[in-house]
Amino acid sequence: MTEKAQQVYPLAPANGAPRSDEDGLAMEKEAKRKKRVKLAIYIGVFAVFQVIVILVFGMVIMRVHRPKFRVGNLTVQNLAAGTGSFNGSFVAPVRVKNANFGPYKYEATTVFFSYGRDVVGRADVTKSKANFKSTKKIDLEVAVSSSNLTASDPAAVSKLSGELGSGTLTLRIYGNMTGKVELMLIFKKRKSTFMDCTMVINVSAKSVKSLECK
Repeated sequence: MTEKAQQVYPLAPANGAPRSDEDGLAMEKEAKRKKRVKLAIYIGVFAVFQVIVILVFGMVIMRVHRPKFRVGNLTVQNLAAGTGSFNGSFVAPVRVKNANFGPYKYEATTVFFSYGRDVVGRADVTKSKANFKSTKKIDLEVAVSSSNLTASDPAAVSKLSGELGSGTLTLRIYGNMTGKVELMLIFKKRKSTFMDCTMVINVSAKSVKSLECK
């Protein structure tokens, strides 16, 4: 037998592919799997982030708050009070506070001053707007007079005499304001707000003693 015939060759793998190729394919598959897992995690995190952004946007930015319609302490320009009667003029600092992320465009309205059930004065608020996250300041000039009291409310006339005798004058100040809150220059939400304040004036000092608003 010749030397060539006696040479022994190693057996090939049963599947016919070298072991190194199998390992390479397995590593490649594992790398692709890890990439897919990472991609899925990134997509999940991004989706959660988007949901949080939408919720915050909806609850904070797009939430519409009712504006506040209030009056501050009057500046008494003149006030004359006698037995059961009064006449005076004031500067009433009206404020429209808008806490929204968009302007509040309100319509023209009237602020009423009353004693008991009778209106003793009024002042007009012109159409305008309160910018987003700001307070619109309006100074109204108003004249009040007890001559507007009617005989249909004798209890009020009697009460007025006693109150002026003690040196005070109590007035109710109220009004209704309607308008629209505008968000993102697209969305509009109609909102109304109401002022209802009670003011006690020190007649002799011609100054506001107390002010309460509902």
